[in-house]
Amino acid sequence: MAANPFAFVKPHVKDLGDGFTVRRLLPSHPHKMVGPFIFFDHMGPAVFDAGAGLDVRPHPHIGLATVTYLFEGAILHRDSLGTVQEIRPGDVNWMTAGNGIAHSERSPDRLRESGGTLHGIQTWVALPKKDELAEPAFEHHPAESLPVIQYPGVNMRLIAGSAYGKTAPARTYSGMFYLAVEMEAGSSFPLPAEHAERGVYLVQGQATVDGQALEEKHMAVLEDAREITIASSAGARLMLLGGAPMDGDRFVWWNFVSSSREAIEEAKERWRSQSFGKVPDETEWIPLPPDRKPPESFS
Repeated sequence: MAANPFAFVKPHVKDLGDGFTVRRLLPSHPHKMVGPFIFFDHMGPAVFDAGAGLDVRPHPHIGLATVTYLFEGAILHRDSLGTVQEIRPGDVNWMTAGNGIAHSERSPDRLRESGGTLHGIQTWVALPKKDELAEPAFEHHPAESLPVIQYPGVNMRLIAGSAYGKTAPARTYSGMFYLAVEMEAGSSFPLPAEHAERGVYLVQGQATVDGQALEEKHMAVLEDAREITIASSAGARLMLLGGAPMDGDRFVWWNFVSSSREAIEEAKERWRSQSFGKVPDETEWIPLPPDRKPPESFS
């Protein structure tokens, strides 16, 4: 057994404007990635007044897949493939950026009119080098299509990848797992060592990881390969994630992820010239930010 089997990652609060904040867990130091997960944001809960809502204007991505999972509210996704898809709690929106895609995320009109709460998790999954230039694609999987894993007092929904002998429907490009977990008071379950890198994020409630308390809105990164037990005396909501280590360094600049600095520079020029493709029903976009620093390397 490792002397220090867990590393605890604390959130960094980011203000995205209009009172909408996220808690960012990845990338962090020293765990910049957990398996292929290179970005992990806990968004909300945000309460919007009637007439207000989420408005993320069209912006580009390369070299990754975005994964959106909601607990409350809804988001209307539009992208340059022509996709228009609302996501609701328990559903999965999986967007493979590959060689380039643009998309927007906004509150649906019906929720904007009434106001309401938005709460969920957004992640980026880095693509292996051989798939970084894959054709962009979008998949929507409703909650009822996702595999369910159960233990006494524990209900898990497999968002993506493989775990506990089951495989989710979204196409993934490397070995990985991503689970949403609901625990009743007094329940526990094992997390097997079937993936080399594993993270446990406590969305809300109370939980322990092999007897060590996990603070709410923090992530435990497991640093040795053994089965562990997750338990809750008061009930909890968790996200489990991880997979195989990535095949080398990744550079990140703004919304671009790549093993190549040159690919990021090329993506910048494409966005400046608005050649990523148009997003339906959108006439605005987020401008390219200033070049204040070079792409960072994450491995």
